[in-house]
Amino acid sequence: MARAVGLFSGGLDSILSVCLLTEQDVEILGVCFVTPFFGSERAERAAPELDIAFRVIDITGPHFEMVKDPRHGYGRNMNPCIDCHALMLRTAGRLMDQEGYDFLFTGEVLGERPKSQTRRALEVVARESGYPDLVLRPLSAKLLKRTRPEHEGLVDRERLLDIQGRSRKRQMALAEEFGITDYPTPAGGCLLTDPGYSRRLRELLDHDPQASADDVRLLSVGRHLRLGEKTKLVLGRKKGENDALEGFFRPGDVKLLVRGYPGPTGLLRGPVDAELKRLAAAICARYSDGPPGEEVPVHFFTEGVEEEIHVVPATPESVGPLLI
Repeated sequence: MARAVGLFSGGLDSILSVCLLTEQDVEILGVCFVTPFFGSERAERAAPELDIAFRVIDITGPHFEMVKDPRHGYGRNMNPCIDCHALMLRTAGRLMDQEGYDFLFTGEVLGERPKSQTRRALEVVARESGYPDLVLRPLSAKLLKRTRPEHEGLVDRERLLDIQGRSRKRQMALAEEFGITDYPTPAGGCLLTDPGYSRRLRELLDHDPQASADDVRLLSVGRHLRLGEKTKLVLGRKKGENDALEGFFRPGDVKLLVRGYPGPTGLLRGPVDAELKRLAAAICARYSDGPPGEEVPVHFFTEGVEEEIHVVPATPESVGPLLI
């Protein structure tokens, strides 16, 4: 029996690729990679339904370094899809070698993505994975060069498909044939494709090229404001974000709370002088229920030291240019 390691996101294309290979009695190990930009929730739901072996692998370190300077550039936003797919296949390939699997596969479809799934891009990804003749794309295999598992008879090329383009009609029809009814829409999944998130990430790296993965995770929480070249203020927009911010404080950060009125938790990070401190307090007060035009107390907490200052909430006009 042939054995294959597949990139498994839990999306429809990856689900169908698994179905096409298990129909040929290929033993499957589905691998889902996680970073601060995408997770494994969809894959964890889908894998048990398909009854396949499944593994989650965190590639945050090498992936973030690649995101900072991708060899093949970005898509419409900060999504370095070609480099990302090559990194995933390279990592999956090492697992294949270590555990004695025969080949790799993905759910990629020729022409489905304008940058990362052209014929050239698919060839580049396979080549840069280090396993150019072992990467099978079951949904478009008949339109692509034969791979080693096809040459060696590990899979029957005639039972693979020739899907191409952005339409999902054939995939949806195939899902019905396989009895698959619960699958996600194709949109979403990676924060790097989101324009707003990409803007925040680009702004962060412009000001701090050595930003950590923890800094990146913080980008998806709350309002972000640039107060100085190296100073940011992050404010929770609702209770869940206020609670989430509590897990991001690190030594040197300043916590802000408006006293006496419901309002945001504030996280102030970077060099702070008296002027920036008053500005941060006024912005925090602006997003509280404190009365406009009247002073409200804002408490600062820094490594066990508490301080209170009274400020008039900032106006929307003064805050707007600082929002990221």
